[in-house]
Amino acid sequence: MEKKRIYMDYSATTPVKKEVVDEMLPYFSEGFGNASSFYDYGHEAKAALEKARERVASLINAEPAEVFFTAGGSESDNWAIKGAAFELQRKGKGNHIITSKIEHHAVLHTCEYLEKNFGFEVTYLDVDEDGKVNPEDVRKAIKDNTILITIMFANNEIGTIEPIEEIAKVAKENKILFHTDAVQAAGNIPIDVKAMGIDMMSMSSHKIYGPKGIGALYIRKGVKIDNLVHGGAQEKRRRAGTENIPAIVGYGKAAELAKENLENHISELTRKRNRLIEGILEKVPYTKINGSLEDRLPGNVNFSFEFIEGEGILLLLNHFGISASSGSACTSGSLDPSHVLLSIGLPHEIAHGSLRLTVGDFTTDEDIEYIIETLPGIIERLRSMSPLYEAAMNK
Repeated sequence: MEKKRIYMDYSATTPVKKEVVDEMLPYFSEGFGNASSFYDYGHEAKAALEKARERVASLINAEPAEVFFTAGGSESDNWAIKGAAFELQRKGKGNHIITSKIEHHAVLHTCEYLEKNFGFEVTYLDVDEDGKVNPEDVRKAIKDNTILITIMFANNEIGTIEPIEEIAKVAKENKILFHTDAVQAAGNIPIDVKAMGIDMMSMSSHKIYGPKGIGALYIRKGVKIDNLVHGGAQEKRRRAGTENIPAIVGYGKAAELAKENLENHISELTRKRNRLIEGILEKVPYTKINGSLEDRLPGNVNFSFEFIEGEGILLLLNHFGISASSGSACTSGSLDPSHVLLSIGLPHEIAHGSLRLTVGDFTTDEDIEYIIETLPGIIERLRSMSPLYEAAMNK
């Protein structure tokens, strides 16, 4: 009998949709030209590149000229932060950056790199128990030498959506550049970079059913930052390297589908997510849902189960054919508790028992019910072997 397989880690990556693959395929063989070439093959590739740029720009209400393709969200974060830091430091504007303690490591490690190697000063803001940054805390952290504020749009582990428009307003009032890592958000919730006052925004294709290895950085017209990748004149001389046309075409199609399906995507994922939360909280005692229940990514569920560790949960879930994670895909190999869960105030022993289940477009109601039936038994089994649980029950 074939093992049941249920994928519940859409925040880590998504399958590429058939419509996306179909649109990509010709550009591996027939439309293989280099977009920088001055003949028909090159012109055809260039046309496909610009069509994709328009589609990605349309998803976030940007101008096509403000969208620059990268190799993914991590590169986009690195480019935005390093590019702004070096450009503004060189101009004598300052060397202070404001971020939060719950950022993705692509942001945190970049900030640490600038601190350690280039003398930048970084303020890491606390968050509340839901994982939210207070815009007033951002305002209070601003100094005369502050040059950049970088706060993620939505957290990859606990799904909390940040008050981005309010934070951007604080930045604008103080004439400070504002960047947001929207890798989890762009294509999953509505974003209007113009209305929200965003200066720079990182995005990724593989979170919205497009190919891996391709992303984008939105840079508002008029914003000047250093280049991260040097070499050729691609991407209006701002990001060197022969363009990955099949992946860019795929990202463009994925962005178009995301925009067309956004309303239904949000309502369906939210419904399934809420059923999953309700079912597990009803059946499993000593369980906490992490992150904001109101301002939350539609597909995100993050539980903490007391008295057990996440690794055991993941192993047993996999045994039953359920793929999940204990947090960010980039750190899932680590045995350390999540920096996000510690930042929202969870003690180490409870943070260790975390589980992230993320719902996607291919998740069925049957999948949700199977997890609600299966997970409580797994938790009960692990707790039965836990001295911590035994001690708590015997108090």
